[in-house]
Amino acid sequence: MTLETLSSGIDTVWVVLSAAMILLMEGGFALLEAGFVRYKNSVNIIMKVFADITIGTLLFYAIGFGLMYGSDAGGLVGITGFFLNGDLSHLDVPVSLETFWLFQAAFTIAVISIVSGAVAERINFRAYLLYIILMTAIIYPIGGHWAWGGGWLSKLGMQDFAGSAVIHALGGFSALAAAIIIGPRKGKYTPLGVSAIALRSNLPLASVGAFLLWFGWFGFNAGSTLSATDVRIGHIAIVTMLSAASGGAVTLLYTLFRFNRSDAPSVINGSLAGLVGITAGCAFVSDVAAIFIGAVSGLLMMAATNWLDRRQIDDPVGAFPVHAVSGMWGTIAVGLFATDGGLFMGGGWRLLGVQALGLTALVVWGFVMTWIGLKLIGKIVPVRSTEEEEDLGLDISYHGVMAAHQSHEFLDSEEHIRAFQDDPPNRNR
Repeated sequence: MTLETLSSGIDTVWVVLSAAMILLMEGGFALLEAGFVRYKNSVNIIMKVFADITIGTLLFYAIGFGLMYGSDAGGLVGITGFFLNGDLSHLDVPVSLETFWLFQAAFTIAVISIVSGAVAERINFRAYLLYIILMTAIIYPIGGHWAWGGGWLSKLGMQDFAGSAVIHALGGFSALAAAIIIGPRKGKYTPLGVSAIALRSNLPLASVGAFLLWFGWFGFNAGSTLSATDVRIGHIAIVTMLSAASGGAVTLLYTLFRFNRSDAPSVINGSLAGLVGITAGCAFVSDVAAIFIGAVSGLLMMAATNWLDRRQIDDPVGAFPVHAVSGMWGTIAVGLFATDGGLFMGGGWRLLGVQALGLTALVVWGFVMTWIGLKLIGKIVPVRSTEEEEDLGLDISYHGVMAAHQSHEFLDSEEHIRAFQDDPPNRNR
């Protein structure tokens, strides 16, 4: 066995394990979102995550990967690599094509899961399935090609190591567009415009989801080296940890002194905001900069949450504040703090300008395409669940089950049988 073969084998194991860690983040999304929504909609959350993984993976294999990493056409889109066939010789990665695809597929699934949380408790399940096609086959792959696949942003020199802009800001603004189009949950805002309190089903469950996401983020960031022998892995892991801790600590202390209590949902989302914020610059910024980036991410997340409520935009899990706003800040922070080219590190204005341009292009692309896409989907099936479905709960309405049952008895009465076997009102609309 040659040294080159051994190195390639180690790199392959590292990337496959990193991809598996990222895939485990779907368990984190599932638990986080199920814990943040009302009990009657928790199975629907799980089913959307399974739809993300199953349908999204197949579509990225067939179409998305080619659009994202195929041979560049005018800096806008890839034109080879569909079904992993065709000319992909231009890809300069230290692992096999199949291994690289697996890693990128895990990223794709994460993007669509961001949107899932923002429309929780009121999106028509069939409409959501159609949106998965749009996001995983078109929106994310084309935006990803611009920055990562040899497109116009990568040629300009945009730096987004693991996806603060490509994944989180794009996904977060897509989530914002979806939340605006679908509208708030029934009863979320009073006639006076005050936000009603929606009792979350299980905050301990949500915290476990956040911990799984935190764990998977080490694969998300450090795995983006695509090489087990990359000397940056340790630094990437450290700054990832520091930024997440800083985001959570700032929100914990802020809510403690501002409201005389430490607010659990805010601390959970503050830590996630810190993770999102450092994702772009994890390979480019110092430890101290990472702490600052995480702290600002946590504060911006809270400010964005209040901004949504003032405008009566319902985002049950905080997808826009966590992913879009923190992702924007993290992308800009690279232009400020990157040790090579950052404005505050003596690098001048160019990198900051490229970061701002690339960020603007990606968030506009995600928002506009989601807006247009959902409008078109609405001509095929209703985008929003009916009032009857929302009142009954999406678990029963779309999946015919509840998350758990107290009784161990069989449901044998006619009333029970109808409730669990017959279609609820308008279920098939």
